[in-house]
Amino acid sequence: MSELSINTTQNVNINFTAATIGQRILAFGTDLLIMIAYMIIIVMFINYSGLGDAMGKMDPWSGAAIMIVLFIPITFYSIFFESLFEGQTLGKRLLKIKVVKIDGYQASFGDYFVRWLFRLVDIVFSSGTVGFISIVVSEKSQRLGDMAAGTAIISLKSDISINSTILEDINDGYVPVYSSVIKLSDNDVRIIKENFQRAKKHNDHDLIKKLSVKIESVTGIKNQSGNDTDFIKTVLKDYNFYTQNM
Repeated sequence: MSELSINTTQNVNINFTAATIGQRILAFGTDLLIMIAYMIIIVMFINYSGLGDAMGKMDPWSGAAIMIVLFIPITFYSIFFESLFEGQTLGKRLLKIKVVKIDGYQASFGDYFVRWLFRLVDIVFSSGTVGFISIVVSEKSQRLGDMAAGTAIISLKSDISINSTILEDINDGYVPVYSSVIKLSDNDVRIIKENFQRAKKHNDHDLIKKLSVKIESVTGIKNQSGNDTDFIKTVLKDYNFYTQNM
């Protein structure tokens, strides 16, 4: 699985795991089965309700209009469910993958519409070949519709550990240093921890310094240790101490 880094409007990078080509194919296959089941039900309804006989007595335009109405749910299946479930069709929900904007915003109806339009090129006219190739070769695992809409598909599956949450392992006798950390929110701490872990992994001292300065400006805390890494570690532990004992 490839990693997808999304830069939010607050200039914060959030890392996700891009959905694999296998997940996307299985999700598409699931959606296709649902649409086929719907078509079978519609055909049975036409045959056994007498509608078929009635349509046979109509002029061709009237019969075609009825068929179009009956099969509208198939035509607009993906755009309807992605709009309803904020980036997920029924297949995507089952496979735990989701459409997101690569700029950090929630994808809009317009974005889903663009993706839907490009299905003609990515899937329908090319039998999926164009979509498959573009997903494989693109940096963010995007088909042409995703590139045009500025979206990507991420996996919502993750192995949850203490490192992937805002929780910190603190001892029973831990003594906090900075009481003003309670000015931070859970989301603030999550962003701090995610960026701090990434900065340590890549030895990005500039990012660690920026995080330290940002914490000081938001909370009014002054770094007493003189070491930005130790300061951020203490802030994370202090936040856990106070929020767990409130």
